[in-house]
Amino acid sequence: MYPNLYYAFKDLFGVEIQGLRFVNSFGFFLAMAFLVGAALLASELKRKSKKGLLQPTEEEITVGQPATTSELVINFIIGFLFGYKILALFFLGDSATQDPQAFIFSSSGSWPLGLFLGAVFAGFKWWDKRKHQLSKPEKRKVRIWPEDRVGEITILGLIFGVVGAKLFDIFENWSDFLTRPLEYILSGGGLTFYGGLICATIAIVLFARKYKIPIRHLADAIAPTLMIAYAIGRIGCQVAGDGDWGVYNSAFQTDSVGQISPASSADYERALAANPQFFSADRAEFGKVPHLSFSKPSFLGFLPYWLFAYNYPNNVNKVGIPLAGCQEQHCNQLPIPTFPTPLYETLICTILFFVLWGLRKTIRPFGALFALYLILNGLERFFIEKIRVNNRLNLFGLHPSQAEVISAGLVLTGIVLWLYLVNKYRKRSH
Repeated sequence: MYPNLYYAFKDLFGVEIQGLRFVNSFGFFLAMAFLVGAALLASELKRKSKKGLLQPTEEEITVGQPATTSELVINFIIGFLFGYKILALFFLGDSATQDPQAFIFSSSGSWPLGLFLGAVFAGFKWWDKRKHQLSKPEKRKVRIWPEDRVGEITILGLIFGVVGAKLFDIFENWSDFLTRPLEYILSGGGLTFYGGLICATIAIVLFARKYKIPIRHLADAIAPTLMIAYAIGRIGCQVAGDGDWGVYNSAFQTDSVGQISPASSADYERALAANPQFFSADRAEFGKVPHLSFSKPSFLGFLPYWLFAYNYPNNVNKVGIPLAGCQEQHCNQLPIPTFPTPLYETLICTILFFVLWGLRKTIRPFGALFALYLILNGLERFFIEKIRVNNRLNLFGLHPSQAEVISAGLVLTGIVLWLYLVNKYRKRSH
């Protein structure tokens, strides 16, 4: 596992760059998910604009003005923060890079780097404005197409997605949150996808209405991008080992150095008995440790064991038991390997992305592609929850996870939306 890019570069290239300890692996893949999603969304909106399905809006802007004092101050502050904290990670010693998260939220930093980068940011803003300055500023009307607003849509999705994902995770783990609230809030892990999806959707719908972007066309354009972005994000969960794994696979065991091998039921019981403190939380919630026993099928003998059971060594959450011979900050592994559900979701959602992408030009009526996304995404998540670890709700005597409830709601919503759109389309056709 690579909790941050320092571990990845050290393992893959034999290079130790201390500043890379700051770049969390999950955050890196989350950024990649947004970048890929933004590129695909822009491409799809541009295609729809060329077909006449989307129209631009006009806005009046003032051009040729010099940089204002507030613009220079804001850019200086942004540059100073980057230099004082982030750039400093690449120049300061191990005291900063061993625990980057603690460093970021401390008062420590580099004043020279902060002042230097602040001056660079402010200077660049002044130069850029100076380059386009006119002797007399002019007011002009510009046409802005929906694809030109992808940057704004992406930022909205990022902000409200992360906030919503964090809030839903807190609600899902409320009792644990109350015991260590600051750790939950500042943690880079612990994000609930559906919380992010719901909050980001509300924000983007309001944005689209403000700028008169047809919701159905925007929703259809977003559907495949959401699917592939989710697949890429789950790579981050798998690589970092952020806790989004499955239940224990008791058909396998792991040794002190992290090697996985087949196990008997007796081996499983011995692992439980040897680590009572680690498994006590699981026993308290479920009455017994959640597990399934699934051996590697003989016809898939060429596949590695970790596709069926993985112990997440060096996981970012520092969960589990110590790895023999490890002296780094992240030196734990799970005492019993689990189903690598993030990997399964990456594979499944990549396939579903190609399904949606292939249908995007032909499926009708408009809006149906997004309805199909809701159905496919809901079904995928509902069934993966059957082998995934999650807190359980008490709902009318049943004990589903939060994700199972929301995913079932998404499937029903998708079906109702599909039927409504098809019925409306047929009436118009007649």
